[in-house]
Amino acid sequence: MARGYDDQPVVVIEKSGGGIGSFLAGAALGAVLALILAPQSGAETRQEIGRRARRLREAAEDRLEDLQEAVESGYERTKASVEAGLQRARHSIDERKTEARDTVQAGKAAVRTARDELERRLEDARTQRRAPADVDADE
Repeated sequence: MARGYDDQPVVVIEKSGGGIGSFLAGAALGAVLALILAPQSGAETRQEIGRRARRLREAAEDRLEDLQEAVESGYERTKASVEAGLQRARHSIDERKTEARDTVQAGKAAVRTARDELERRLEDARTQRRAPADVDADE
């Protein structure tokens, strides 16, 4: 009998939150267990736990500072990028406004010129129309 794909075993890997918090908690737990299970006196074990706790706290503070610097740096870069984009957009809008204003003014000037030309032609046509009537009246 042939086996189908449904009969084959499947491995499912699930990834949960994790991150630095889980790492630090695991490191602390491992350090404490190593010290408790180590063949030392109680005073030596407590001193070693204290030393490792301080080192762990310092390492966590260093990581936190690094993270804070990275966030601040990313924020400043993003802020500068957004401000530059806004400045480019404002400049582009100002250019478009100027182009639109110039186009409207050119259109108004063209309308005035065309109207003046039409009025001149109309006046010429009226003058020519009256002129033959004046010539006929003289005859």
